[in-house]
Amino acid sequence: MRIGQGFDVHAFGEGDSVVLGGVRIAHSHGLKAHSDGDVLAHALCDALIGAAGLGDIGQHFPDSDPAFAGVDSMELLSQVRRMLTERGLMPVNVDTTVVAAAPRLAPYVPDMRERLAVALGVDVSLVNVKATTTEGLGFTGRGEGIAAFAAVLLDNHTGAATPEAPGDGY
Repeated sequence: MRIGQGFDVHAFGEGDSVVLGGVRIAHSHGLKAHSDGDVLAHALCDALIGAAGLGDIGQHFPDSDPAFAGVDSMELLSQVRRMLTERGLMPVNVDTTVVAAAPRLAPYVPDMRERLAVALGVDVSLVNVKATTTEGLGFTGRGEGIAAFAAVLLDNHTGAATPEAPGDGY
């Protein structure tokens, strides 16, 4: 078993919607980002990459690479899933939190869970998404941006040691 945690934040900018967990949500602003700005997917990618001992999201999908300009973060999450699969790792469960004063996210949570589960190739029951505010405190409370946290548990489904995960003899 391996545990990982991830965090991401983006400031609001021009636009008329945000993408969270692969779901486009109408809003008075967009998120400033090199990709689609999906802070939820980015935090989850970072948690998964970290749990696998593979560094961080910026090492695999740098914002300096034009190939990732405007990229759909569900594609990034699918690529992370392939990295895990190659190492015999699979998610046991995923727990995430989005911190935002607006837009109101509760109506979109079921769709976010579904989109994340599909990208990870797991049952939706293994993916949890929570939304909260900071009661007006900090940059999210002032409506300057959105943040997301993710925690994951991975298991070696092959039973074999991976180069990043020593076997029983360590």
